Amino acid sequence: MKTTGAILAIGAITFGNRVILNGQPVDWRIPIATLAAAAVFAGAEKVWEPGAVGAAYVALVTSLLVPLDPSVPPPLASFASWWDGSSPTSSTPRYIWT
Repeated sequence: MKTTGAILAIGAITFGNRVILNGQPVDWRIPIATLAAAAVFAGAEKVWEPGAVGAAYVALVTSLLVPLDPSVPPPLASFASWWDGSSPTSSTPRYIWT
């Protein structure tokens, strides 16, 4: 099962980006779709392993760079703004103690 880890990582990153980094409400469709996609990729891996593994890792890189929801920035942009200490939607710094 070489594709399962990549697909589960996509779901965890998307969920964390939405809820933790951007403060959006919990969307339970993300974990459900992640489990369904993992099952589909596990089946596809039995049919054509190199193609399924390649598609899973392309999907992982794409999910890091492309916003899946227009109201939430992509995970790499959210992480970069968190690392800088600024809000992803404004240019003012965001501090833990305020």
